Amino acid sequence: MTTNQAVEGSAAHENTGAARTVFLLAHTGRPAAVRSAELVVQGLLRSGIGVRVLAEEAADLPLPASVERVATEPCAAEGCELLVVLGGDGTLLRGAEFARTSGVPMLGVNLGRVGFLAEAERDDLDKVVDRVVTRAYEVEERMTLDVLVRTNGNVVHTDWALNEASVEKAARERLLEVVTEVDGRPVSRFGGDGVVCATPTGSTAYAFSAGGPVVWPEVEALLMVPISAHALFAKPLVTSPRSVLAVEVQPSTPHGVLWCDGRRTVELPAGARVEVRRGAVPVRLARLHHASFTDRLVAKFALPVAGWRGAPH
Repeated sequence: MTTNQAVEGSAAHENTGAARTVFLLAHTGRPAAVRSAELVVQGLLRSGIGVRVLAEEAADLPLPASVERVATEPCAAEGCELLVVLGGDGTLLRGAEFARTSGVPMLGVNLGRVGFLAEAERDDLDKVVDRVVTRAYEVEERMTLDVLVRTNGNVVHTDWALNEASVEKAARERLLEVVTEVDGRPVSRFGGDGVVCATPTGSTAYAFSAGGPVVWPEVEALLMVPISAHALFAKPLVTSPRSVLAVEVQPSTPHGVLWCDGRRTVELPAGARVEVRRGAVPVRLARLHHASFTDRLVAKFALPVAGWRGAPH
């Protein structure tokens, strides 16, 4: 299946006669998320669909006793039909961790600012519940990144990312000296704040802020974007999805830090090497709308399009 190939929601749930359960993840620190969670739970239970939540979040949510509580483990969503996330981009990326491990499609409801990963807004809650109940959604796969860190030739850390893996300086007052590489060949050495390696999904996140291009989700590619580089050549690169990107922290520079999706971090000692390739396991997103990515881009960034007349008929 390609990066953005869709399948019908009903087909994604193979055993339609089995008891249905939805995993619900919410940003419980936001009153709007707590209220939204209450409405979603009520709607699903009325329709005979079970709800599962993390036990650590249950105390902050007004939930009936029939809601299943589970421990916070990577497999927490295992066996569920859908993972519904209520929150901003950070909560959605947290949800992606459960979705990837379990293979369960994730449906995001944006309660934050931009929410590119979200499919619905707070005002759409009734529609979200109705679409879940009737399985009126499609599922698409988004490519991920597999990341490994080597020191002295040995693999010392492995990770993954949906949006990006970024190699960054740890000391604010010092530049990080790196050499970038594509497919085993060096590209450039420079000092700067770091390097972002991103998927098309992540092109509208950190990579966008660093000056990278916007890449449509159905395009299969890897991105490498320098962050505030002191170099004559520090342009964003778009490579084949089969490429292997690498960032080597130079021995003469202070240690750096690897961030994956801005959530998981590990220190990079001087001389460390970070390798990034297409992930073996995608993240599945549930989609309610057939709107083009162009329309989503315009809406999320409030881009000015007044005066557009369109192609002549």
